[in-house]
Amino acid sequence: MPVFVHVLALAVFAQGTSEFMLSGLVPGIARELSVPVGAAAGLTSAYAIGMIVGAPPMAALSARWPRRRALAGFLVAFVAVHVVGAVTTDFAVLFATRVLAAIVNAGFLAVAMSVATALAPRGGQARATAVLLSGVTLSCVVGVPAGALLGEWSGWRSAFWAVAALCLPALALVFRSAPVEAAGREQVSVRRELRTLKSPSVRLALALAAAVNGATFATFAYLAVIATKGAGLPAGAVPGLLAAFGAGAFIGVNTAGRTARGGLGRGMALALCALPLGWAALALTSGRPAPLFLLSVVLGGLSFGIGSALVNRVMQVASDAPSLGGSFATVTLNTGAFLGPLFAGAVTGATGDYRAAAWVSAALAALAASAVVAYAVRHRYAASGNTRERAR
Repeated sequence: MPVFVHVLALAVFAQGTSEFMLSGLVPGIARELSVPVGAAAGLTSAYAIGMIVGAPPMAALSARWPRRRALAGFLVAFVAVHVVGAVTTDFAVLFATRVLAAIVNAGFLAVAMSVATALAPRGGQARATAVLLSGVTLSCVVGVPAGALLGEWSGWRSAFWAVAALCLPALALVFRSAPVEAAGREQVSVRRELRTLKSPSVRLALALAAAVNGATFATFAYLAVIATKGAGLPAGAVPGLLAAFGAGAFIGVNTAGRTARGGLGRGMALALCALPLGWAALALTSGRPAPLFLLSVVLGGLSFGIGSALVNRVMQVASDAPSLGGSFATVTLNTGAFLGPLFAGAVTGATGDYRAAAWVSAALAALAASAVVAYAVRHRYAASGNTRERAR
């Protein structure tokens, strides 16, 4: 795999840390800026909305730029908004920096996906996607707990400074090693690339990715509460549980990168059928610490492994949209990450049981599994019909 793909993964690690670290910084932000905890928690939603809204226009805007300029420009902007966020005393400004950071993050990720798959050797696109997404999973394992500890020791602003500093080595390597050619000044047609969204294969891949990621984050958002309220674990055990989930995710992404081929065959169908069963098992056994830790590792691996394979599927079936294909995947994943916790919040609010979030995950994963099974049956029926026609 080209070294530059790992450089892109380093930048994605820094950006993933920024996206997820807010969960451990909310109390300090609320206290120092004199805002309600709920308002401070809304910074996470602001980031998700920025990712959803920002990916397509940023990918379209940068489609005709040289790749080095696009990647460097997005990274410079990402560093700048974190510096502003680290020094501001105004919550409205901080909120705006989160939205802007998400928008440039979405733009960077969309360009990085297209660059990584273009640089990968023949047949290595899935591996390139996995390497890139491993930056996100590593941010869950290492970056988020580190950010929480740094915020506790030195204040929440130090975490913003750390993210900005973490981007600098990646920025220097982008200037040094990024491809210099244009992404296609004459060939890129945003309108033509958007037409690929009409393809049933693209729509199915996007819907599956949204459902699986929605299932993932429906429970992930409540995992700490499930651990403390349901399993009776002390608060100090929560970082270990989150790291266990992240470790499973890292293994899943890298396994998918080595084995996935971008199809919706038997392996994908079996994995998707196992996913709702896993979430249901978590809902039933989450009151006991040992099953909770074990299933967190397994479900982290399954969820992120399937998600990585589906991103590769999107890039494959949207091959007519080389500039915007990454933005399609980015929007889809973040839509799931935004809606999943909302659904879980509605259900847990109605039932008063935080373990119900895992049942929401099971339901969303079951929808994805049903869609793949229906696709496989329809595909096999169509293939057998064609065989009979040829026999005649």
